Amino acid sequence: MANLLKRAVSLSCVSFALLLYSAIAAAQAQPKFVKAEKVIIDTDIGDDIDDAFALALAVRSPELEILGVSTGFGDTEARAKIADRLLGELGRADIPVAAGVPTASKGAMTQRRYGEGGHFAKASHPAAVGFLLDQIRRHPGEITLIAIGPLMNIGGAIDEDAATFRQLKRVVLMGGSVKRGYGDIYSSPRPPDAEWNIVNDISSAQSLFASGVPIAMMPLDSTQLKLDEVKRAFLFSQATPVTDALTLLYHQWGQQTPTLFDPMTVAYLLKPELCPVQAMHIRVDEKGFTRAEAGTPNAAVCLDSDPEKFFQFYLARVGGR
Repeated sequence: MANLLKRAVSLSCVSFALLLYSAIAAAQAQPKFVKAEKVIIDTDIGDDIDDAFALALAVRSPELEILGVSTGFGDTEARAKIADRLLGELGRADIPVAAGVPTASKGAMTQRRYGEGGHFAKASHPAAVGFLLDQIRRHPGEITLIAIGPLMNIGGAIDEDAATFRQLKRVVLMGGSVKRGYGDIYSSPRPPDAEWNIVNDISSAQSLFASGVPIAMMPLDSTQLKLDEVKRAFLFSQATPVTDALTLLYHQWGQQTPTLFDPMTVAYLLKPELCPVQAMHIRVDEKGFTRAEAGTPNAAVCLDSDPEKFFQFYLARVGGR
């Protein structure tokens, strides 16, 4: 029986590898696009590892013109230095990094050491809210804001200049929980939870959903994507600047199997079919739950995704040379 199980695992790995190599071969041709989409990535990089995986996918995607990265929640300067180094290691030290107003945090920043030591660190970082509003004024109607952390900077921008904020093209948000809470997507569904990015700044989330800006929402229902051992082994063995940086950050994170919540926001921009959306009216309640209710739709929500198709795309794009 043990030999049969080992053989089954081996065949599974081989099958996955064959599918992956086919995807990588197809991805070697540069994607065809007319004009790169302008994006800003607002992130709490430094705690969970998925923010770094999302930023890597964005940098590896010529369809996107990254105008900047902004950091929010907790020690935002330390997060900015992590982003500085990651962008520098990926050959994109030219991308500006802005830091939000520091706030109270929960728990230790697992990847703090990665940003220490001066590697690619900028001498200072502009204020995130001012940076975001300035970029919108320069490119009205053109910028997609990718929001993959608690929403302090978004709430601050709405409070300071709601009219300018409404000139965003859209917000693609990793946040919320509509029908399914935390837990493996292959396990029995559990009730919705107050999701991390929403519950850590409920008032800013409420402001966003009331802002009138188009929102594409990637909640827990569709983003609990496990980077298992086989996929990690493939990615970390590629020995490129991108995969080496992710390998180091993974080991500093110090846990075993990452859940790639945040990368789905970037993947959705690149291949919307990976996370089909439906129009819904979402209300953020006083406890941070995102309730689907009757009313005029204010978000396009993805409630289901195909993990294998997502990973075939992600590993081919980020793991390619």
